Amino acid sequence: MSVTQRTHPRMTGAERREQLLDVTKAIVGEAGFHAVSIEAVARRAGITRPVVYGHFHDLGGLLEAMLGRETARAQAQLARILPPETWEGGPREMLLGALTGYLEAVRADPITWRLVLMPQEGAPELLHEQIVEGREAVLAILAELVRPGLAPGRASPDPALTARMLSTLADEAARLTLTDPEHYPVARLMNHAAWLIDQLAT
Repeated sequence: MSVTQRTHPRMTGAERREQLLDVTKAIVGEAGFHAVSIEAVARRAGITRPVVYGHFHDLGGLLEAMLGRETARAQAQLARILPPETWEGGPREMLLGALTGYLEAVRADPITWRLVLMPQEGAPELLHEQIVEGREAVLAILAELVRPGLAPGRASPDPALTARMLSTLADEAARLTLTDPEHYPVARLMNHAAWLIDQLAT
């Protein structure tokens, strides 16, 4: 009697690497950086430790690659939301459109944005460096947007500071939708953002 065995297509090197980064990300999201080890990643991926080492020199290299990928994803999402050439309408519509896109991106990929907005204890220094770099790029774009002001004839006296204040409000809204989405859905946050911007523009 013959036994029919199911075979699974072998992963390419690139596919295996992505799988290992996905597994690492999932472990961090579930239990924090302290729970990540080569053994834990190999076990979750259903492979042996040497396979992990074959793609990443050590645990530090694995974490660095995962963080690099996730911060790049976050920055790419923001780039699609923020570039001036895609904006239409006045500053109010631009800001609200950008915030809507930001909150939707956060809701769609909560683990990545938790890493960016709420770095866990034990997070590698590289993560903090990448967050600062990404934030400065966003602030530069926002500063140009708010430079003319939110109402005609009322240019911002300090566009860089205005951008920082608005970015802080946006990040807090994102944290609320991450930590308590039931009480802070995107619609509620956007309604309040629209009201607040209207107060600033009058």
